[in-house]
Amino acid sequence: MRLFAILALAAVLAGPAAAAPQLLGDGGVPDFYAVSGKVKGKPGRLIRQEALEPALVLDNAASAVRILYTSTDGLGGKDRVAVSGALFLPKGEAPKGGWPLLAWAHGTVGVADICAPSLAGRSPRDKTYLGFWLSRGYAVVASDYQGLGVPGGHPYLATRPSAYSMLDSIRAVQKAGFPVSRSVVLIGQSQGGGAAFATAAYAPSYAPELDIRGTVATGTPYFSPEAQAALQAARPRDAVDPTLGYNFLIHSLLEQIDPGFRLEDYVTEAALPLTRSVATSCFGELAGSVVRGGWTFNRAYRADPADRMMPAYALMGYPTLEIPTPVFMGAGAADRDVPPGMQLSLAADACKAGTRIEAHVYPGLDHSGAVNGSTRESSAFVEAVFAGRPVAGNCDALPRPPADPFPPARRLP
Repeated sequence: MRLFAILALAAVLAGPAAAAPQLLGDGGVPDFYAVSGKVKGKPGRLIRQEALEPALVLDNAASAVRILYTSTDGLGGKDRVAVSGALFLPKGEAPKGGWPLLAWAHGTVGVADICAPSLAGRSPRDKTYLGFWLSRGYAVVASDYQGLGVPGGHPYLATRPSAYSMLDSIRAVQKAGFPVSRSVVLIGQSQGGGAAFATAAYAPSYAPELDIRGTVATGTPYFSPEAQAALQAARPRDAVDPTLGYNFLIHSLLEQIDPGFRLEDYVTEAALPLTRSVATSCFGELAGSVVRGGWTFNRAYRADPADRMMPAYALMGYPTLEIPTPVFMGAGAADRDVPPGMQLSLAADACKAGTRIEAHVYPGLDHSGAVNGSTRESSAFVEAVFAGRPVAGNCDALPRPPADPFPPARRLP
């Protein structure tokens, strides 16, 4: 399935961290990420912290700590799990009430524990982006999400696990005595754009005590069977496309949630080692291997697994599109990973549900470029919602997607 088979998921996080079975992607991380015995207590409790290594400290941060905290298994909805992340505080003296807090939701990094951003570090794009917010006096708490770094699988693109991880990261740093504000704004990109939107949607039921003022989401996915079918039809199956790597991230989950699913029934024998490499490599390496190997959909798959994906769609959706606080959405007009038409469909449907949406499309910018390319408008939005000023949005005049959201892909001779 083509990239908008960026579908949910990677693996079911099973109960207590110490008792979790070895799942695809587990291991290779320091002892900090381990939890002895069953995870107990209320969600959002800080378990431990330690200073981040200098190489992992963001520019414009006065201090940076790695954190481990309690949360709720977002797949099962009951068991306690441990989740890792990081907290960055800006330079200077905190204002009365603490530094205004941003909760950052990262984009796709992979499903292996070693890919957790609090351990592996962040891309130049994300360093620039988060450094921008720190330079303007915002603190940043950044969850790794359920199953990244810690034992158990990472449910890639499943919205409830990421939302619970985000909400409990906020609770953890607010309760632990860090100089951060009670109010918070959610920010995220790509997988994280969906996570941020989902966090705002789940907050009223899961963490109603949190004072969430607004959400900034760029490159935000919006999945449906109809959209998936259209995207598959639009993407040539004989083209070398690094977004094919997204497909490979979903297979471990499919193997676990569908007992009848066998990877070998769908992936060619030649491609099997590449698809299995998600257990030990991160997304950048995976995408590079796709390009270097000249992999196309037709070469990688003997059969299309689209017919087995319906259970995954249920995990990737949003519980509601009626978000009680305003949402900023930024899309690159040249985004091939999450086409602007898909993002604007979410904006339109959220508007119909009653959400105040401020949507922007950025000409010439791709999926990654929209992150830092949107900061002029998004920073004004964040400033306004923290100050309690009304955000009117532009639901009455949403931007239109470009006529051709899919620039020509490189085809094999």
